[in-house]
Amino acid sequence: MANHKSAIKRIRANAAKRLRNRYQAKTTRNAIKKLRNTTDATEAQTLLPKVVSMLDRLAKKNVIHKNKAANNKSKLTKLVNKLA
Repeated sequence: MANHKSAIKRIRANAAKRLRNRYQAKTTRNAIKKLRNTTDATEAQTLLPKVVSMLDRLAKKNVIHKNKAANNKSKLTKLVNKLA
């Protein structure tokens, strides 16, 4: 267990951030799965900007790597364009 006040506070803060990051990452993964499984072109085109925004937000906060976000966005855009 930590001995310093600041270390105890840092442990609490890290736990809170970890929970928030896990929630946002899981929500984004579910949105990606929903987009991949859709067959309707109009629905896919409405979902794509939301998913891209989520990926950009995660990359900006360093929850996922920026290249992973770019790869996901590229693949999803190709998928949506193929549906249309």
